[in-house]
Amino acid sequence: MAHVDSKTRRMTIAERLRVQGEASIVGLAALFGTSEMTIRRDLDQLEVEGLARRARGGAISVQSRSFEPPILQRSAQSSEAKRAIGAAAAAMLRVNETVFLDVGSTTHEMAKAIDADLPITAITSSLLIAMELSAKPAVKTIVTGGVIRQGELSLIGPRAQASFADLNFDAVFMGVAGISDTRGLTEYNLDDADVKRAAMVQGRRVIVLADESKIGRVALCTFAPIHAVDVLITDAAPSHPGVRHIREQDVEVLHVTSPEKE
Repeated sequence: MAHVDSKTRRMTIAERLRVQGEASIVGLAALFGTSEMTIRRDLDQLEVEGLARRARGGAISVQSRSFEPPILQRSAQSSEAKRAIGAAAAAMLRVNETVFLDVGSTTHEMAKAIDADLPITAITSSLLIAMELSAKPAVKTIVTGGVIRQGELSLIGPRAQASFADLNFDAVFMGVAGISDTRGLTEYNLDDADVKRAAMVQGRRVIVLADESKIGRVALCTFAPIHAVDVLITDAAPSHPGVRHIREQDVEVLHVTSPEKE
């Protein structure tokens, strides 16, 4: 990384902690091409500012792994990347397929990108996605049962999970809070994680939609291992360490480019 001033470096570290949850002194020193002592001073200052918590060998985020930003706030983050990922996912659909669209801001972008004249059957546990698909005449939309989760507008609970027992999907398009080669697919909320887990086992293929900020992030609950994923669609570069490690576990990675990175 090119030389940056101390303020910019600390802002970058704080953002890295927000996204990934933790960072090591050794890794940060290598990233910025500076001494470990400099990084220690940065972390001390971030702790004073309430933006980091020192831990052995580095720092961790002050934000809980269970903290979930509202879906509308998440939609505004990396919006161009999410649109590009959603469009790439929609382009994978084929005539007369039966698919599951998971709750999430990136899968919502996928729903927007689906051709209104493409005849498919789409099952979803997201009321936002169901409303989007309802305007597409050729798409047969099925909504799971369950209890509405306030704020997220997802359907959760035993009825939502039971909805998948007798359904079979050609593909499951999955949103995640984070994807890590060591911790697998993770989610902020336990109830949403249970629904995701129930849906995944009914799919012939599992396609994960994750922008770069999700790569390496670990949220509260692991709901599936990496080897359960067939395809990852992301805007992260092929050289991204997290992407390389995921690819090494026999996951196909489809890279997209968003205007934000051009």
